[in-house]
Amino acid sequence: HAILSPLGYETALFKGLSEVINCHGAPALDLLGSPDTAKTSRLTEFGEMLRASFGLPLKENIPKLFSAPNILFIRREDYLAHPRHSGKVESRLSNEQEVFDALKEWTSTRAKCKVRLVNGLFAHMPFREQVHAIQEASLIIGAHGAGLTHIIAAMPQTIILELLSSLYRRPHFSLISQWRGLTYHVINLQGSHASPDE
Repeated sequence: HAILSPLGYETALFKGLSEVINCHGAPALDLLGSPDTAKTSRLTEFGEMLRASFGLPLKENIPKLFSAPNILFIRREDYLAHPRHSGKVESRLSNEQEVFDALKEWTSTRAKCKVRLVNGLFAHMPFREQVHAIQEASLIIGAHGAGLTHIIAAMPQTIILELLSSLYRRPHFSLISQWRGLTYHVINLQGSHASPDE
């Protein structure tokens, strides 16, 4: 497989900023028997290739390592990502630690459900561990740009919850979820602060 990406802002993700791309994710075997121009399996296939390159299981019915649902909170350390920020580092989620602590407290009170919270500090994890954490997640939570592109390697029933700052309203991860056939939800924040109590 090869992915050839056009230069600049001509990719499907950037086209999705200004025009509707009506395409939804579907399993390759479904499309093999019944082609549909409004469906794609390309991102799913790429995620499978990524998992296979690390020797991770590919089948949808792989046994979970944990009997409980995994909530993966993908975290992002502040860094200068784009020249348009003029050297100023801006946080996508200004109270990320507070949100993580609130999630940890919430999961600790759900002993009967055995919910497991995974601290997704991807900047400090080898890439294989990042992909494995995505694969094992039942629910993936993250601020826009916090490594959510990794959802291409998520399993089909994974739910995506994006915390979207009013400063960075972009549909990138909504589109990736749609093209993967994943359930996507968004919490639109005022500014870059989330209220964990809500």
